Amino acid sequence: MLTIKCAACKRKLWKYDKVGSGEVLRCHKDWIKRIYSIKEQGNKIQCLCGKNIGIDKGGYYKMIARAFTSSGSKRPGCRRKER
Repeated sequence: MLTIKCAACKRKLWKYDKVGSGEVLRCHKDWIKRIYSIKEQGNKIQCLCGKNIGIDKGGYYKMIARAFTSSGSKRPGCRRKER
């Protein structure tokens, strides 16, 4: 479980169940377990301090890479089968 925080003010944004070892470039909404403090301005997701964190793309948030930090552990994912 990862804790996603604002890079500017270090406020907790949400808890995220990350599967796989890759970067957090998309946060799927159904994998967010708890939301602490965000506000939505149109299709933009912001911290309460006003920093843009990501863009709402429907089923997921497209994250702005330098706008947030994450801490915690990721669950190992399954590997694709070679064809």
